[in-house]
Amino acid sequence: MIFAELFLFLIVILIAAEVFTNALEHLGEKLGISEGVTGSLFAAVGTALPETSVPLLALMAGTSNTHLNEEIGVGAILGAPLMLSTLSLSLLSFAVLKNRKSTGHFHPEKTGLKRDLDFFLVAFGFATLALFLPHGGVLRYAIGFSMVTIYFVYIMLTLRASKALVADGHATEADSPMFLCRLGLPNYMAVVVVQLVLGLLLLIYGAKGFISGIEGASELLGITPLLLSLLVIPIATELPEKVNSILWVRKGKDTLAFGNITGALVFQGTLLPAIGIMLTPWVPQKEVFAGVVVTLLGILWLRWMISRGQLRVWHVWVNGLMYVGYLVFALS
Repeated sequence: MIFAELFLFLIVILIAAEVFTNALEHLGEKLGISEGVTGSLFAAVGTALPETSVPLLALMAGTSNTHLNEEIGVGAILGAPLMLSTLSLSLLSFAVLKNRKSTGHFHPEKTGLKRDLDFFLVAFGFATLALFLPHGGVLRYAIGFSMVTIYFVYIMLTLRASKALVADGHATEADSPMFLCRLGLPNYMAVVVVQLVLGLLLLIYGAKGFISGIEGASELLGITPLLLSLLVIPIATELPEKVNSILWVRKGKDTLAFGNITGALVFQGTLLPAIGIMLTPWVPQKEVFAGVVVTLLGILWLRWMISRGQLRVWHVWVNGLMYVGYLVFALS
């Protein structure tokens, strides 16, 4: 019964992702913004809402067991970027393997991608440093505030770069009519927003239902709350990013596909860790510290490949192998 429920909510997420990405492409086209802004800001923040809600609900409205709430909160905060930087990136390679082969190339807009990765590395570096600082200290709060500031600076720089990217041919373009327009509705901004909200609500509903099913399945498997939030919950909450990016990369929209993942990484590597630093003990337990190291290594590897001027399909297999390695370590 639990696994049938998981399958049902997975179908909901797949449908919602198609509705959401279709509306986003039309929104970006109407606003005349670049694919980088559409992917890194709009899509990233919108599809990050399910995984954002998990740690917030655990820390602010969880059970009476404070320790349990903190474990779920910290695990969910760090599990999301771990999943995105490793498994989510590697799935893009399998989505295009048939057409591009292992030696083929990805072609995301490099300036925006480098900006996303650089901002994430700086912010997540602060989050790693905070693991070794005393709980409740002034320095911790200063780091948390700095990470929030980093995200707002990132937003301003991303928006500023949009005009030049559009002039260079990186404007967002919709390949197919909007779904609501196929029902006879006009292609107005209001209709775009309605479809966008419908897709987002479906994504949240599907992810929350999937989380519920995953939690039930985890009890059968005997997984601890920390491992549950580090490994299992992100599988559900990161599905929107993974599915949206796979849909885009299969259409050849590499900038949107990578921007959706790396933009979510910046969001989840700044604001959410800032909350964890200020509201939880934020200590370097071995599963937590290993996850942080693997996350940083995954992004450093991607950043190195981009700096060399090319990103081949097989390069992101390395990110997938890092996730497998962490999985073996955590479960052992």
